[in-house]
Order: sequence, then structure tokens, then C-alpha cells
Amino acid sequence: MDFLLEVTLFLLAAVIAVPIFQWLGFGAVLGYLVAGVIMGPSLFSVIDDVESMLRFSKIGVVLLLFLVGLELAPQRLWVMRKNIFGQGMAGVVVCAIPMGAVAWAGFGLDWQTSLIIALGLAFSSTAFAMQVLSEHNELSSLHGRSAFAMLLFKYIALLPLLAAIPLMGEGSTTSMDPREIAQAIARTLVVLVAVIVGGHYLLRPVFRTVARIGARETFTATALLVVLGVSQILKMAGMPMELGAFLAGVLLADSEYRHEIHLSIEPFKGLLMGLFFMSVGMSADLHMLADMPGLVFGVTGGVLLLKITVLYAVGRLGGLDDKGSRALAALMPQGGELAFVLFSMAMTYGVMSESVTDVLFAVVILTMAATPFTFLFNRRILDPLLATSEIDDRPYDSVGEDDEKPKVLICGFGGFGQMVGRLLHSAEIPFSALDANPLQVDFIRRYGHRIYYGDPARVDLLTTAGARDAQAIIVAVENAEYSMRIVDHVRRNFPTVPVYARARNRQHAWRLMDLGCRVITRETLSGSMHMGEQLLQIFGWDEDEAREAVQVFRDHDEEELRKYYAIHQEKGSRNPSDQEIIDELEGLFQSDEAESIDPDSLQHSSS
Repeated sequence: MDFLLEVTLFLLAAVIAVPIFQWLGFGAVLGYLVAGVIMGPSLFSVIDDVESMLRFSKIGVVLLLFLVGLELAPQRLWVMRKNIFGQGMAGVVVCAIPMGAVAWAGFGLDWQTSLIIALGLAFSSTAFAMQVLSEHNELSSLHGRSAFAMLLFKYIALLPLLAAIPLMGEGSTTSMDPREIAQAIARTLVVLVAVIVGGHYLLRPVFRTVARIGARETFTATALLVVLGVSQILKMAGMPMELGAFLAGVLLADSEYRHEIHLSIEPFKGLLMGLFFMSVGMSADLHMLADMPGLVFGVTGGVLLLKITVLYAVGRLGGLDDKGSRALAALMPQGGELAFVLFSMAMTYGVMSESVTDVLFAVVILTMAATPFTFLFNRRILDPLLATSEIDDRPYDSVGEDDEKPKVLICGFGGFGQMVGRLLHSAEIPFSALDANPLQVDFIRRYGHRIYYGDPARVDLLTTAGARDAQAIIVAVENAEYSMRIVDHVRRNFPTVPVYARARNRQHAWRLMDLGCRVITRETLSGSMHMGEQLLQIFGWDEDEAREAVQVFRDHDEEELRKYYAIHQEKGSRNPSDQEIIDELEGLFQSDEAESIDPDSLQHSSS
């Protein structure tokens, strides 16, 4: 078949299959794999020359591993070191040990094959996990951070594994004496050191020079040349191309050109990786699946059950609650994209037989297909079922007569309330939090603070929470109308307790002032003033001048706030029109211009 026709058929299959599988929630990777199975010799034999396609698509694997290396910036790894080498390492290693033991003792495979199988199946799918976490806004959740740590650790574990596979192949296919083994290891180390040292001193100057030229296509060509060039160097030294690409990515991970390189390579990687997965799907032997369904489905079920159990246990031991541990286990029981890379490479270097590789390919594909169902089962069935029995029907906490009353009551425990709570906790000041979302604040119990579930605008709940005896009530909810209702109820029923409220804007601040709030914090003010102080320093103001200028502006702004508040009182407590807001802003700019600040007018301490 004509090569151009084959490429056209590949693109057609990708355009049809991938959107369908993404819409169904199975992800793009499984779409590519199934499209390959349909087009391969096992079904319709649309394309017969699978080996040629696999060799060509290997460029996609090389680019994937280069981008993986780009994610391993030393600074990033250092910040997350506890998560990566704690829960992340535990999630991978604890899954790998029993699977390796079963492969070695149960199926009689050699230790090299068992090691590759164990780690390949223990590595979960980055594409699937990150897509689901992003769609549900759970990347910053505790179980999301745990999943991310496990995904990062597999990339760290990948480096020695890629270097070791050729040595395993040499050791398993020939009778090498210790001297030959030592020579092979020494050759590998010399090549790796040469690439690392040479790349460290050469790659950044190359990209710096190309960046000065300003031609985007030249930058893209340079990035591709670096990836393929380093890969070829390692291939000529008898080592995997994939290892070279991975090393090139690591060397550029903390460079200033990382993001630009990523953007340049990403489109090529996506298409060529799709080609690789489709080639893997075409090479899948469905006849083998029909001949030994018990083995394939048995191993698949065993992998899923083992990983779900182990990941749940790792989550609980790592400090996650039951819900977070279930979410982690349901999200990551599948084999990942790197399993195909590792198993293909192991077969190429003679570490793993073709029959074993075919079984493992089928197992990884089936675990990927099963994962959306484990995720939906946990979210749609287990979460509501267990939430009903553990949280929704649980009565509100009550404050006993002998209990220590909280000094601070926080109404609303979103981002703003959490920051206040963290500050109070660090200062060892007890507080209570009220939030309509029980999952939002459930973990606070473990740190000794009292939690109340329900609507903070309810007077009975405020009373139960100890509002009458509090020294301060913080109203930190985001919705302006909701916060007004809470403040109104607090001022009517607990008039002697000072209220500190969060204001979204000046108009909201005025309405809170109408209700007699003692301190009002405009949420955008502090951040914008801090940024302004940094900008002044960029434009030549010294640190003291910039700090004093910001303080002068704060005082001026507070004066303007109270001046316009008098106008607001005349107009009555209502939401202003768009035109009124524009007119007010124009007046503020005119007032700011009249009170302009220059460094010479400031009496800062250094003068």
C-alpha cells in the first residue's frame, strides 16, 4: 500500500476514533489503540506492514520521553521531594513488588522479565489521570497531589530502567562473564556522563543563539534536532534512543527555554504518539485473546484488584481520608503509556519474549478500558452512598458547657477563609469554621478546631457555634449578597461581637459599612498593592521609597473610599449602575492624579 495512503488512513481513523472515545470518557490513548486494533491484521487488515509503522512511530515515543524529561526540573522535584519519595514512591513500589513476585514465582519468568513487568504495570497512565483531575478541578486536592507525585516518581524510576534494559538483554541472551558485564556498565556510564556534561554546557548556548535570531520555525527545528541528535548518539553507543531523548529533556528542564521548547514539540509528539499507539493496537493479537481468555482476563482482573487495594492502603497511610483514598485508587489502577514503551523495548533487546509482550499489551489495554468504569462507580455510587451515611445525616456539632469557647468564628471556608484559618492555626488561636459544604472543612477536625456543617446565615447554627461568646466573627464567603445576609443576622443577634468581613469591591465594602462592620478587607487591595510596590522598584524606586509610596496611596484610597461612601449613603443602599461605576472610576483617577507621588516628596527612613 502507498505510504501516503497509509498516513491518510491513520489520520482518518484518529479523527473518528479519538473524539468518540474522549466523549465517552475513555480518553484519547484508548481511542488510538482501538482504532489500531480495527485497522490491524487481527480484524480488517486495512494496513499490513505493521512493523514499518512501528519503526516510524518510534519518533513519537522519543518525543514523548523528551517532554517527560522536561517535566523533571530539579527545582520542581526539590519542592515536591517529600511527596514524590514518600507517597509517590510507595504507590509505585508497593504495587510493583507483589506483581513482580507473581510473575517470577507464579509464572516462572526470569527476574529481568519479572522486574520489567512489575514496574510497567505499576506505572499508571499520566494522560488519563491528569485529564480526569483537570476536568473535575481536583489537581490541587490531596488525592490529586498524591496522584501527581506517583506520576512524577515513575519518570524518575524510568531513567535507570531505560539504561538497564540493554544490559539485561545482554546478560540474559549470552553467557557474559563478570568482566564483560563490568565493561558494559562502564561503557554505559561513560556515555551517560559525556552526554550529561556535554549537554549541560552546549544546549543552552545553542538555544540562546537561535532565540536571538527570532525565527520560530528555526527554534522548532533546533528542538527536534536536539532530541533526535542526542537519541542517535546513544543509539550508536548501543543504548536506547529513548534514553537519549529522556536525558535531553532533563538537561533542559530548568532552562529558560523550557516552555517554548514544549510548545514547539507538543504538536509533533501528539500526532506521532497517536501513530505509535495505533501501531501497538495493530500489533495486538486478538487470536491470542480468543485462545487464552482466562489468562488475559485473569491477569487483568488481578492487576486491577491489586492496584486498587494497594493504592487505597497507601492513600490512607499517607494521610488521605476514606473518600480521597477511594478517589486515588479508582483513578489509577490501569497500566500506562510507558508500559507499551518498556515492553516494546524489552522485546527488542531480548529481555521479554513476543508471546509475553502480546499478553501484556492486551492486559494494559483492558485495564485502560476498565478504569473509566472504576472511576464512575466510585463517583456515582460509592461517594453518594458513603456520604449519605457518614456526612449528610450527621448532626451538627454542639458546644458543651465545659468546652473551651472559640475565640474566632469563620463563616465560609473557601480560599479566603482558609488563609485566615491557617494564620490563626499557626498562631495557636482556636477557631471554628462554618461552611455549607461539609467536605470543604472535614479535615480541620484533625487539627483540633471545631467544625460546623450548614448555612452560616442560620442564627441557630451561629448560636450553636458559639457566636455569642466569640471575640471576632469573620465573614469570608465569596458571594456578596450571601455575605450581606450573614452580616445582617450577626449584627442583629450578636451586636456586641465585632465583625470582620471580606469585600469583593468598593460597592460591596460600602454596603458592609452600612451594616456596621468593624474591619472590611477588600480582597483585591493587598495583592494589587504588593504588585504595585514591586513594579515601582523595577522602575528605579528603592525599597523604602516604594513601600512608603504604597502606604501613602493606601491612606489616600481609604480617604477616597469614605468620601464616596458619603455619596453612596445619599443615593441609598443599592447596586450602582455601570455608568455610575465608570463615573466613580474616572473621579478616582482624577483624585489620584492630584495626589501624585514622586520619590523626592517621600520622607522615608533612609533619608
